[in-house]
Amino acid sequence: MTTDKPRPTKDRLIRAAANLFRTRGYHGVGLNDLLAEAQAPKGSLYHHFPNGKSDLALAAADWASDAMLRLIAESFADATTFKDGATTLCYKLAKLFDLTGSWEGCPISATLFEGPDNTAFREHADHLYSGWINEVHDHAQRMNMSTDGAQRAAEHLFVLIQGGWLLARARRSSDVLRGLPDYFS
Repeated sequence: MTTDKPRPTKDRLIRAAANLFRTRGYHGVGLNDLLAEAQAPKGSLYHHFPNGKSDLALAAADWASDAMLRLIAESFADATTFKDGATTLCYKLAKLFDLTGSWEGCPISATLFEGPDNTAFREHADHLYSGWINEVHDHAQRMNMSTDGAQRAAEHLFVLIQGGWLLARARRSSDVLRGLPDYFS
């Protein structure tokens, strides 16, 4: 009989933080909430994240961003046109929205923009979002878009997804996300 090995404490803390920050926002989560959700001993937080909650927030945002980067790569991997890749991405996001009941916001913005008003958080959010845009840009160029055209298309898709997620939350309907590709010709 095999038993699943528990995740390392650091991973449990990051996943717990990503989930709690996404659902409650940075300020809505206390250290005890994080430790309880991660089933981690008190000393482990500062052992893995010397600056405490702020370091953990940056790691949680990285973890969430990495998941989005994988989703973008999977969505565009077999696409032959930009619209095909964007459509696949939007449908995958709609499915995620439905599976998670994501009436909450983007895990990056819920963590970094609702956290302490500091330059490091804003710069980190810009870095992560730029990574998403660059990933889409690279796929657009692979599909023979010019550098400028690929940049415009990637930023346009990013803005549509962010705005679409907000509208989907307000309407409590993932159909908003499925309709986003209609904004591409």
